[in-house]
Amino acid sequence: MMAYEVNEMSEWMIQTKDLSKTYKGRAAVDRLHLNIARGDIYGFLGPNGAGKTTTIRMLLGLIKPTKGSVEIFGRPLERDKLNILRKVGSLVEYPSYYGHLTAVENLEAIRRILDAPKSRIAQVLETVGLTKEAKRPVKGFSLGMKQRLGIAAALIGDPELLILDEPTNGLDPSGILEIRELIKGMPKQYGITVLVSSHLLSEVEQMAGTVGIIRQGKMVFQDTIESLRRQSEGSISVAVSEPEEALLALLRMGYQGALEQGRIRLEGADDESVARIVKELVQRNHAIYRIEEKRQSLEELFLQIVGEGLRA
Repeated sequence: MMAYEVNEMSEWMIQTKDLSKTYKGRAAVDRLHLNIARGDIYGFLGPNGAGKTTTIRMLLGLIKPTKGSVEIFGRPLERDKLNILRKVGSLVEYPSYYGHLTAVENLEAIRRILDAPKSRIAQVLETVGLTKEAKRPVKGFSLGMKQRLGIAAALIGDPELLILDEPTNGLDPSGILEIRELIKGMPKQYGITVLVSSHLLSEVEQMAGTVGIIRQGKMVFQDTIESLRRQSEGSISVAVSEPEEALLALLRMGYQGALEQGRIRLEGADDESVARIVKELVQRNHAIYRIEEKRQSLEELFLQIVGEGLRA
């Protein structure tokens, strides 16, 4: 089998341009621009039916785009599919197994197809924490163990890129934690870039460095998780005597704010700014009655984005 060298010059592991898939006139994926950096964990988010699995199937060459292009490792997937996919591991929906066979025997079937070294089986079982269960029939595995075995199967070919579609779906809290910790270690411990899809922001935010949010087939947000957190920063509400005069004074000082139901609402004020604002208002003989912080949770922001889209 021909060895395939990943193009180290490429900053991006995955890039799509105008990626689209139409079924009977309906766009399941609509002009998607996906940018996944080398060494990142990319959280691909969206409600069920948003187009995540369709996108992943196009990335894996399982279905053909209606239009647009996919580049993986800096190379066009359409022209070099077999060589590219040799270095891509994937787990799409629930993995299938031979229940009467052991974990080792299931992995051996995949190893032979990929022509991987026999030593890889022990290595991947250790990676996913199934070494002690290696000789057990898979039909006796919990759902979490089966998902870990699915990830082990995806790792057999020693991939540079791992694509996981809803890997924690249906798992109990301990199973979710196991899979999350496993994914988090992939870039640093094994140099593997990970694309993980989910409909739960709360799950992805604990492991991803970058998020892309898809709604009705369109990308409505793509940036770092920190950028998303900044967009969820709250406002400060100040109940004060003579609010109109107080607001005018604060605006002259360069603060951003507005009157809302007789209170001053200040955007993006950190603790130090609030302390300075209070000091200035007191010095101007305003009485401060109440200060409240109103913060939008990341989950609320996510629901707003997938419900309405997010303006750039």
